[in-house]
Amino acid sequence: MSWLSSSQGVVLTAYHPSGKDQTVGGSHGKGGEEAAASRRYGQYTMNQETTKVTERPPFDRSSSQDSLDELSMEDYWIELENIKKSSENRQDQEVVVVKEPDEGELEEEWLKEAGLSNLFGEAAGDPQESMVFLSTLTRTQAAAVQKRVETVSQTLRKKNKQYQVPDVRDIFAQQRESKEKEAPDGTESQSVRTDENKYQGKDGQASSLIVGEKELIPVGPEEAPASETDINLEVSFAEQAVNQKENSKEKTQRGKGEDTLLPSFRLPKDKTGTTRIGDLAPQDMKKVCHLALIELTALYDVLGVELKQQKAVKIKTKDSGLFCVPLTVLLEQDQKRVPGTRIPLIFQKLISRIEEGGLETEGLLRIPGAAIRIKNFCQELEAKFYEGTFNWEGVKQHDAASLLKLFIRELPQPLLSVEYLKAFQAVQNLPTRKQQLQALNLLVILLPDANRDTLKALLEFLQRVVDNKEKNKMTVMNVAMVMAPNLFMYHTLGLKSSEQREFAMAAGIANIMHLLIRYQKILWTIPKFIVNQVRKQNTENHRKDKKAMKKLLKKMAYDREKYEKPDKSVNDADVPQGVIRVQAPHLSKVSMAIQLTEELKASDVLARFLSQESGVAQTLKNGEVSLYEIGGNIGERCLDDDTYMKDLYQLNPNAEWVIKSKPSQKT
Repeated sequence: MSWLSSSQGVVLTAYHPSGKDQTVGGSHGKGGEEAAASRRYGQYTMNQETTKVTERPPFDRSSSQDSLDELSMEDYWIELENIKKSSENRQDQEVVVVKEPDEGELEEEWLKEAGLSNLFGEAAGDPQESMVFLSTLTRTQAAAVQKRVETVSQTLRKKNKQYQVPDVRDIFAQQRESKEKEAPDGTESQSVRTDENKYQGKDGQASSLIVGEKELIPVGPEEAPASETDINLEVSFAEQAVNQKENSKEKTQRGKGEDTLLPSFRLPKDKTGTTRIGDLAPQDMKKVCHLALIELTALYDVLGVELKQQKAVKIKTKDSGLFCVPLTVLLEQDQKRVPGTRIPLIFQKLISRIEEGGLETEGLLRIPGAAIRIKNFCQELEAKFYEGTFNWEGVKQHDAASLLKLFIRELPQPLLSVEYLKAFQAVQNLPTRKQQLQALNLLVILLPDANRDTLKALLEFLQRVVDNKEKNKMTVMNVAMVMAPNLFMYHTLGLKSSEQREFAMAAGIANIMHLLIRYQKILWTIPKFIVNQVRKQNTENHRKDKKAMKKLLKKMAYDREKYEKPDKSVNDADVPQGVIRVQAPHLSKVSMAIQLTEELKASDVLARFLSQESGVAQTLKNGEVSLYEIGGNIGERCLDDDTYMKDLYQLNPNAEWVIKSKPSQKT
């Protein structure tokens, strides 16, 4: 980052209190150093070439879209000092001890998280399930897996454990032989073949991409060539990084410079529909998480950034209450009161209380509430919140903001999770903004559901604060500076560090917080190449299951027709080519045959059904029902309104199409 570069002699100042808290505007430009020295506050200064500061103002970023003239690290250090003060008034928490893993233990845990535990240890044996999984991996993903398998294999040999640890290359070889034998017509093999392709996540039957060794650029007549601000979700992020490294260094350096301006990244339209977190069935989402971990690791490997997962030793935590309580425990007790809620009730109430005071309040989130008052409120909330007797009228807006930040800080494990907190921090080491966004996208997917849902609610709230920046003076970077220490600096993890290390981390985690807020809509999208890999896994599994079922039926002498899909065959009997039958079991028109056209979208299908309903027009407006793609090569997928049905039908011709209510999204 240009404003935290030792080579450029940038001086960063940190806040030390020497009196009452007060708002201090950031100083920058040629007089920045002198102004900082004249403040009534103390400062930290890194031993850099300070004489260069006046030549290159560290915060001169007027060309940025946000034009953050007031940008400085001051808000960050003030917030950090407020956190330290607050912690002095709170009872000590038990520190989460992070165990240093033994050699190979980290890789073994990684393979378990990636769903590949049957490749080693006592579970090793017939790796058929893993073979299917591995067959869908890209070249870089396979390399990441092989690297971890080899490390585990070497470790087990050193420990004289006679477990069979297959070589990944052998598994791929077995998979290729299996495909050649089991695809007599060649079509199935072609649709799932992945062993030699540079990108293995293509669409098979109706891909809009050219699948091959050299061509990785999406082609589609409806789209202009990808611009520098496009986020390509159709090609593996790690494969994109390899291609970028193979291109000229000048392009990489130019991209890096442009990225500092925070362009308006966008997702090009996908005719088969955008898939967001929450759109897939749990069994498919589990596969997505396995692939996201492998892809994230491959991306970090390609870019030479170390990815270390942490594993926290279990500690005794509170099993009731509000503060210092695990998110899962909070949600369990909240769901007894409000079934289906996915965000802790106290978290929702604190945000609501802040918004009741108006988001135009100057210094919102930055100005702290009085420490003694916050301590008293915590005690009262613990005793009265669930009883409904707590007096919220006495909680001022800044008090509620301080309580919200306190709630986040005092979670027994970080909101960004113990396992991936360091991976989030390492995002700052990736070369370009685009790659940082790609890594954050994968990390958001990997978060536990409770953490991800709560983070989403927080980021949406922070964006609403930023939307009022003209009056509250809280730009996205100001908010990022204030919130970063609360999400990334955890005393419960014992992350005490030197002042110099704090400086090195400060700008980086503030930048990550900035990206999380600004690009949150992109980050909650599941990349298409991962969804395609899930489709290919499902296709291969169905093929193997069908073969096994045929053998079973033959052995048991049953009539195989009983075990085909009777409903599907009946429905298809009267459905001509180019027509789909859409089911709507909860509407008065329970079924309708719809002709596929080039322009037919999912929203059009919904409109046709709902136009015949007298009492559900409002349902469509509220988005309470959606069209779902069910079966075929996917478990279940809620369709984006802009999904082109003909394109999706070609990708998954064996799917059923059902209109139904969306699952509860209570917050």
